[in-house]
Amino acid sequence: MTFLSLDHANRIIAAALTRGQELGLKPLTVAVLDPGGHLIALQRQDSSSNLRPGIATGKASGALALGVSSRKIGEMAADRPSFVGALGTIAPAGIVPSAGGVIVVDADGRVIGAVGVTGDVADNDELCALAGIAAAGLTAQA
Repeated sequence: MTFLSLDHANRIIAAALTRGQELGLKPLTVAVLDPGGHLIALQRQDSSSNLRPGIATGKASGALALGVSSRKIGEMAADRPSFVGALGTIAPAGIVPSAGGVIVVDADGRVIGAVGVTGDVADNDELCALAGIAAAGLTAQA
């Protein structure tokens, strides 16, 4: 089983931020968590607003907590808003039901961590998370 190292986390962050710059996105914040939801690394670009670290962490943490991407959690929230809204009170790092939180898996499909990106529109946040994961030679959960 592969594990998500600090080196992996730093490569994910660097590639995600680079992708955001290539696309001309607003300032991004990227968080990388281990499978237990603990922060491995976080970086925010200059002028990224002060809530962004919590949002990025909440996207990744929520994905880990429910076993699906934060995009899927957003879809769940549309169908079951009371349920998803209640989860935030029991999730230590929060749950943000918006695309940009992606689970990272090993070659056997086991969860090894998650990435959360925030700062631009949610679809762009997710693109940057996926770019970061791929650039680190890792796999995003399908």
